[in-house]
Amino acid sequence: MGSTNYIDTFIRVADDCPVTQAEAPSDGAKGPTVASLQYRLISERPYELTSDDVLFEVHRIRQEIPDEELSEAREAFFAKSQACLRSSPLGKRYGWGIHHDSQGRVALVPLESDRYRALANDPALKQTRAMRSKRA
Repeated sequence: MGSTNYIDTFIRVADDCPVTQAEAPSDGAKGPTVASLQYRLISERPYELTSDDVLFEVHRIRQEIPDEELSEAREAFFAKSQACLRSSPLGKRYGWGIHHDSQGRVALVPLESDRYRALANDPALKQTRAMRSKRA
């Protein structure tokens, strides 16, 4: 099973992120979007879930996977390569940094905050960026 988890890493917003202050994503016309689901999961449970947990839970919700099939569904989900949270719209579009702690658990950090600046300048953390939305 592959993993998307990072350890002691800070994912800064993408270079081409269109906002200067973090925004909470809203649901779409057809219901919750990937961004709004990821936002809710991480913001309601900071440092409780790993990247793998978040990505699978969004998949589970969107695919309406019943509880009795969770184990098999999670194994099947991670049997194929999955994009990590660097590809999340939270860092690409909505201005959220994503901090992974020493156990791989994640929390959101708003772009405009002092905490964001501190984490972005922390030499103890691996620094990376959310993926750009457009080619350079």
